[in-house]
Amino acid sequence: MSEKLNFEEVMKKLESVVKTLESKDISLEESVNKYKEGLELSKSLYEMIKDAEKLIVEVKEWD
Repeated sequence: MSEKLNFEEVMKKLESVVKTLESKDISLEESVNKYKEGLELSKSLYEMIKDAEKLIVEVKEWD
């Protein structure tokens, strides 16, 4: 992902991918591509959560 999106924006994109995958009017090729896109979005969300957790731990250590 070249653009830097915030957590909520990435979640919206992932929700859109899920809706597309749930559609009955999607080809196998498009399904595979959307699945790959969903995995990348999920990885991005996971990294954002890990970074937020690290920051919280650091802030707590300052107390």
